[in-house]
Amino acid sequence: MTTRIAIIRHGSTAWNKAGKLQGSSDIPLDEEGREQARRLGLRLMGETYDIVYSSRLQRAKETAQIIADAMQHPHILLEDDRIREAGGGLTEGTTEEERVSKWGSDWKQLDLGIETPEEVVARGTEFLSELVAKYPGKKILIVSHGGFIRKMIRELVPDAPHQHMLKNTSITEILHSDNSWSCHLYNCVQHLED
Repeated sequence: MTTRIAIIRHGSTAWNKAGKLQGSSDIPLDEEGREQARRLGLRLMGETYDIVYSSRLQRAKETAQIIADAMQHPHILLEDDRIREAGGGLTEGTTEEERVSKWGSDWKQLDLGIETPEEVVARGTEFLSELVAKYPGKKILIVSHGGFIRKMIRELVPDAPHQHMLKNTSITEILHSDNSWSCHLYNCVQHLED
């Protein structure tokens, strides 16, 4: 039995454009992000998902709601804190230039309260394991965050092209079958190119 999961990165925000690390800061979509979500919703109009999950951060929740509205999705959106972005600690709200200026070029080696990749993968794996156990053979839509998605793809499907930065409102599709994961679509933004 195959469970199909489409994972979407939220639409763009003012902090995305400014190059600021967002982490778990609760930043809203900007107008372009709302338009990206509308276009993705139109792309997905012919699709049927059994359930829609979103991170609790407003940029993901708003993206999920716009998509669900466009798809006329009948189900209530569910939220789960385990699919939020990796916490950035003291680096949230800063640009790379500001981080280097404040902490030096080796800032990634410092203890700045940043959630580790292992911590992100642990909560993400727990969430996905529960999901496939609860909804076997279903089609699930998740709206989450770029860093979270890349870490999970790297863990679940190491040969997928997870090194590429995810674009806002991109779709990545993973399948769970026979206790293994595969990735059939990565970072697709066809809806923004039409």
